[in-house]
Amino acid sequence: MKLNAAVEILVLVLLVLLTSAPWGVYSELDERPHPLLVGMTLVQNASALGAFCLDGSLPAYHLHKGFGAGERNWLLQFEGGGWCNDIPSCLERAKTRRGSTRYMTKWEAFSGILSNNASLNPDFYNWNRVKIRYCDGGSFAGNAKFDNGTSLLYFRGQKIWDAIIRDLLPKGLANARKALLSGCSAGGLATFVHCDNFAKILPRNASVKCLSDAGFFLDERDISFNHTMRFFYKALVELQGIEQNLNQNCTKSLIFPDLCFFPQYALKYITTPYFILNSAYDVYQFHHILVPPSADLRGHWNHCKLNPAACNTNQIDVLQGFRRDMLLALRLFNYSRRGGMFINSCFAHCQSESQDTWFAVDSPRIHNKAIAEAVGDWYFGRRVTKEIDCAYPCDNSCHNLIPEVQVQ
Repeated sequence: MKLNAAVEILVLVLLVLLTSAPWGVYSELDERPHPLLVGMTLVQNASALGAFCLDGSLPAYHLHKGFGAGERNWLLQFEGGGWCNDIPSCLERAKTRRGSTRYMTKWEAFSGILSNNASLNPDFYNWNRVKIRYCDGGSFAGNAKFDNGTSLLYFRGQKIWDAIIRDLLPKGLANARKALLSGCSAGGLATFVHCDNFAKILPRNASVKCLSDAGFFLDERDISFNHTMRFFYKALVELQGIEQNLNQNCTKSLIFPDLCFFPQYALKYITTPYFILNSAYDVYQFHHILVPPSADLRGHWNHCKLNPAACNTNQIDVLQGFRRDMLLALRLFNYSRRGGMFINSCFAHCQSESQDTWFAVDSPRIHNKAIAEAVGDWYFGRRVTKEIDCAYPCDNSCHNLIPEVQVQ
């Protein structure tokens, strides 16, 4: 083994040990489980489809094979990581792990919904579990290219999805009995784009469902009454050639078809059973949609962003308004017989991939039900799962995961 690879694995092991749940979560009879590290698979045939990361490198995924009763069940998880919507930001992104597999870790720690431990992931631990790496900057939805003779960028998210599916079908996906397409953040948004397509690819008798974690991004005005996110997405859709890959029933119904990149407009046209896991005070949306830096030039919201307890009365009112708008956007979905929902009141973003928030002794709960239990109950039809938390600050089970960065 090369020295760099050995160091990389050691760093990953230490990172997982430092960031996973406290020792006290496990009973005295259990040993603390070792982190599951899964190696990267580059899609060698991707170039034949024109499927490239932003910088032209090959796309990739990590697969841990299922076993026992889960041998023919599949869980695919889109990685998240924001977007780039103009040439300068995409050129910068192409030089990082968000735009190139050349800079990615070659081993990924599987935890939460990807864990292979029955006590930590009771419903999906023995499934084939796939983490799809994110390197296109457009939620796996684009199909375009930029080439000015000096710089070259590939916006090939749709082709990356196609290439990875083609690579997985002969590895057992073609014979799936049960399947769940999931994703976090920008990856959660990708599930809205590809959910129905995923269902059509698999056998007719397969039970196929989709889960979005922190991907229900709202078309919301910011505190300056500007549509900051709407214009961001519009530029993204145009740059990366995304409109052609959005739900056609949705795009035909709106004056501005690019709005169908927002899940709230696309959701009603998706026919595959869906589960929406989201915080009503999603940290990313709070910081970039509701109060983007451009709307708070004097930094009046900085303390509130870093610590909800520091928010003043007016700021709390604004946050409660955002929660109301999210629930309003989900009002029709709340009546869906096949849909599931877990909308909690934690200041967090992405809760399915971390063991602390997915399923642990002290993980977030609504009506004493953890996220893993809610998702499992919905997927297997054990009971109707439409969990909506009370408004902040009522929930004392929350893990408020505020990014430890300086607010600009």
